Amino acid sequence: MEPWQLRLYRHSLMKKDKVRLVSSQVDFSGCRVLDIGCSNGAVSCFLKKEGGEWVHADLDLENLRTARPVLGLELFQMGESRLPLGDNSMDLIMALDILEHLEHDRAMVGEIFRILRPGGSAVVSTPISGGFFLINYLKRLAGMGPEIYGHVREGYSLAELTTLLNSYGFSVIRATTYAKFFTELFEFLLNLGFTRLNRVKKSQLRSGAISPSSSRDLDKHGGLYRLYTRVFYPLVRLVSRLDLLLPFKTGYATLVIVCKPHN
Repeated sequence: MEPWQLRLYRHSLMKKDKVRLVSSQVDFSGCRVLDIGCSNGAVSCFLKKEGGEWVHADLDLENLRTARPVLGLELFQMGESRLPLGDNSMDLIMALDILEHLEHDRAMVGEIFRILRPGGSAVVSTPISGGFFLINYLKRLAGMGPEIYGHVREGYSLAELTTLLNSYGFSVIRATTYAKFFTELFEFLLNLGFTRLNRVKKSQLRSGAISPSSSRDLDKHGGLYRLYTRVFYPLVRLVSRLDLLLPFKTGYATLVIVCKPHN
């Protein structure tokens, strides 16, 4: 049977959006890739198929144990503000949905700059923040604060994230958003349903408590999961395509690709 986290991935609108977007923008072939914040390994597993030699890191030791069957042995536990790698040692760094989990986000951006070789690239994604995002308001109204998601902050606006990266010397190659209204709405409703079902008020893992975190956790809700995947997911996927009618609408997640200059 396919690993539980990969089965979850196949029915996640936002994760699949992220993988499609990154895969279309980044050439992994021949790269030494550092993947910080790999969580349970699902997103990294599918990006890893694009090529490159990967090393994965996460804040939570439990996540690394969970990710090992799908990512292999090149794993290490990272700290908040320091990575045990040499200067200019990586060609590409993936920092997908990790900065919002860190108290010392600026220090981590500095580490990413230090570790990248000159001419190397980093891909950074975060949730978006701002007062004019309806679903962010609904999250707060429903009690789905940052602590449920394992976040220390709601996220970053695209301008805030690009400014942060520029301040450390990065040159921005591409800055965009993804996960538009309907995709984010369904993700929110699923996360809300899971946390209510499990009476979760705060995450024990820094990666959050908004979805199953183990095979046992998924099996506990096996009946509901099968109902969702077989009955509701096809409808959810269809309705989420209404996002295509919102070509100029800002998404609920940022994606910034930057380069470390040669001098």
